[in-house]
Amino acid sequence: MDTESVKTNITSGEHWLRLVYMLLFAVLLYVAGFVMGFIIVLQFLFALLSGSANKNLRQFGESLALYIYRVLQFLTYSREDKPFPFSDWPEPEEQVVATKTRPTPRRKTTPKAKTATKAPDEKPGATDKDDTQPS
Repeated sequence: MDTESVKTNITSGEHWLRLVYMLLFAVLLYVAGFVMGFIIVLQFLFALLSGSANKNLRQFGESLALYIYRVLQFLTYSREDKPFPFSDWPEPEEQVVATKTRPTPRRKTTPKAKTATKAPDEKPGATDKDDTQPS
């Protein structure tokens, strides 16, 4: 890295413009974090009172999580395209959500006594001897 390329990079308007966008998205990320926290609490209360999660809150939470992920990708230079409001709002994918089912009760089992089995190559009536000791 020579001083001429550093000087060119520092005076380039492209990097400074990206810094402005990064600051804007950092503020939006901060706000999105608060909104996500509110959705989490609201979804918990909804599930607590009704017994199941709200589909609309779940979908919005998923799309907000995708938005937060895309903002983080932009801030870490993993993406060059700017997230919403400079592109479309991310749409959640259709997912099959597991429904709440009652688990089947397990039967209590007692461990069975182990039976002595002989290896296939072992002769009947053979005793366990240590082969390293002389007879």
